[in-house]
Amino acid sequence: MLETTPRTAARRGARTPVRPTGEERSFSAEELIVSKTDPRGVITYANDVFLRVGAYSLDEVIGQPHNLIRHPDMPRAVFKLLWDTLAAGQELFAYINNLAADGANYWVLAHVTPSYGAGGSVVGYHSNRRRPSRRALDRVRPLYEQLLAEERRHPNARAAVAASSALLDQLVRAHAASYEDFVWTVISEEEH
Repeated sequence: MLETTPRTAARRGARTPVRPTGEERSFSAEELIVSKTDPRGVITYANDVFLRVGAYSLDEVIGQPHNLIRHPDMPRAVFKLLWDTLAAGQELFAYINNLAADGANYWVLAHVTPSYGAGGSVVGYHSNRRRPSRRALDRVRPLYEQLLAEERRHPNARAAVAASSALLDQLVRAHAASYEDFVWTVISEEEH
């Protein structure tokens, strides 16, 4: 049985930063990476595909913040959009570049949704991720590279997120009404 009890705060804080190696890995188109978190984004469940692709053991992820797998070359603006969307009680589809424990990266098409308790309040978040097509990544990578370049121009994280969020909105509106519409356009045109 999979343990879903969060670790103590002392254990959560004791992790060594992972450095990207530049090695990209993938997984089967028939597989789904699944994880669940509490309302703070702390992992409470991870399936075997999450563990295998991410090069983690279950003990290494349960009780850790989900940003454990955040790749440094992933624009902060996309995560701000994700959290803003979830805070509004809505789901989001997003292309995400993740970082494995061994430094490899892997791209996913994520579907993240709030999970509700019996009283109607958010009790956590659920994410299913599948392998994106190469054609879809060819459309997404240039957008993310522009966002990262904008973020690097600013002296602190707050200014970087504000600037790249504005740029994300501007760039997406050139192709679609919103990031969500942009992602759905990419899915319909490139995910075959």
